Formats: sequence, C-alpha cells, structure tokens
Amino acid sequence: MKSEPLIRWDWITRNWDNGSPSAISTLLESHLLMAFVPVLLGLLVALPLGLACARWPRLYQPTAGLVNVMYALPSLVLFSIFLSVTGLTPATVIIPLTFFTLAVLIPAVVDGLASVPDHVRQSAVAMGFRPLRRLLQVELPVAVPVVLAGTRVATVSSISLVSVGALIGQGGLGELFMDGWQRQFYTPIIVGIALIVLLAVLADGLLVLAQRLLTPWSRAWRDAR
Repeated sequence: MKSEPLIRWDWITRNWDNGSPSAISTLLESHLLMAFVPVLLGLLVALPLGLACARWPRLYQPTAGLVNVMYALPSLVLFSIFLSVTGLTPATVIIPLTFFTLAVLIPAVVDGLASVPDHVRQSAVAMGFRPLRRLLQVELPVAVPVVLAGTRVATVSSISLVSVGALIGQGGLGELFMDGWQRQFYTPIIVGIALIVLLAVLADGLLVLAQRLLTPWSRAWRDAR
C-alpha cells in the first residue's frame, strides 16, 4: 500500500482560495485581523495610560497589577467569558488579546520614558521646549526602542494566541490544526504552523525596520563608534 505523503500539495492548491469560509486565504485574513487589531488597540490605550503612569507613579502599580491579573488568566478562559457577551465573532478573541498586549505595552511605555536621561530633558527645557513639545520631540523618540521592543513581544504573542480561538470557532489559522487533528491529516497542521511562523517573522522584521527608520540617530551613533 502506498504511504500517505506528509504534505499534500494538491490539497493546498485546492483549498488555498476556493471561496469557502475554511479556505486557507480566508483563514489567513481572519488571523491577520484578530492578531494585529489587538496590538493597535493596545498601543492606543497603552501610550496615554503609560504616560499617565510615568507622570503619576502611584498609578502604575495598581494599573500593572490589574493587567497582569488579566494576563495570568489562560486565554481560553477569557475567550469563554467573552463568548457569552460577544458571541461567535472576532471580538471574542480581539478583546482578550488586547488585555494581553496591554500587560506588555504599558510597562514598555513606562520603562521607555524612564530611560530618557535627565540631562536630555533638562537640555530640552533649557532650549525653551514646553511640556507637550518636549514629550513629542524629545521623550517619545528616545523611548521608541523600548516601546517597540515591547510591541515586538506583544505582536508575536498575539499572532500565536489567536490560534487558541479555534477551540471556540474563531481561531483563524488555528482552525487548520483542528481540522488536521480531527481527520488525522497532517497537511493542514503543517500549513497552519508554517503560516503562523511566517507571519511572526515578517511582523517582527517590519517592527525592526520601523525602529531603524524612527531612530536614525541610533544607527549613526553605532557607526561613529
């Protein structure tokens, strides 16, 4: 009897874009949505909240404690909790993943602002920079490497955790895992793993590129050493 190949390329070709909800391209689009929207929402919330925590340090500990409690909960538990509220929609995955990104991004923003040397702030004040201008043109640019380092962690984690949502019917590429295990057919599993790893590598590479574009002075400093 001829053994089944590990990867059925003909299955990939037929199911890449066949117009069904379970098509690989459709699952990929869904995965992208549920992975990157939480990171964007997390940044929108973490930046002002992190700024507030850096300005009023007493606010940081309770804020960090709250998001860390959410982060400590298993993702499947949070998905199940929101399932009764948001139903079988992408929001059931997006909202919990947003809390997970906040647990990484808020400390990154606070640590990034704390990394700004005092003499840099004092120089900006001496040059007549008002608080808002000093924040936008001095403190945030200096904090970019730390903030983006946290964003890289949050992004890769989000790309990975989306697949857990397959257990409630909203897992993007994770649904390929469920399909493969249920049928003992390994091609969907391999395709799902490969695409998730590829997404993580591409996203991380784009963020590294963004950091280099946003902090050209750091590259010039390294070249001058």
